[in-house]
Amino acid sequence: MKSFIENYIKLFSYYKSLADKSLATLTEEQIFFSLNENSNNIAIIMKHMSGNMLSRWTDFLTSDGEKEWRNRDTEFEDSFLDKSTLFTYWEKGWDCLFAALNSLEANQLEQIVYIRNQGQTVNEAINRQIAHYAYHVGQIVFLAKYFQNENWVSLSIPKNKSIEYNQEKFDNEKVIKNFTDEFLK
Repeated sequence: MKSFIENYIKLFSYYKSLADKSLATLTEEQIFFSLNENSNNIAIIMKHMSGNMLSRWTDFLTSDGEKEWRNRDTEFEDSFLDKSTLFTYWEKGWDCLFAALNSLEANQLEQIVYIRNQGQTVNEAINRQIAHYAYHVGQIVFLAKYFQNENWVSLSIPKNKSIEYNQEKFDNEKVIKNFTDEFLK
């Protein structure tokens, strides 16, 4: 069961890495740019994710994941004035998440936790958050790719390079490892 926790940490690290690598390609103007009135800009996505992380992962095992102090609706308001403050808040959310995961013991994975009074096992709650964050990281990556256009550098297997990538993999001996290992270098 300890391997589940280690895998969860690797998956969250992988998605954070995808977001961070995408964010590193962007200007402050691009991070705060909205495609239209109904679209969230990257700053809002980051703010929402961080707000969610702070709510879900603070006292993860002992209090409801939807904290009374959280105001989810304000997460979708563009209130950060600069990239530096936004990134500090972004890291605060991730730090909270990783602190909670690193404190978990294998025997706690089947414990019941609540989100909005709905009970689920710790495993289920973690999987729920992986899916949620992957969804938003995908939005960040998509927007970064849009802004970079022809300057985009693939974060995984580059377009039209699958054959070469697969050949390189199959030229090596079989190995048991997490797929994220090569992307988290």
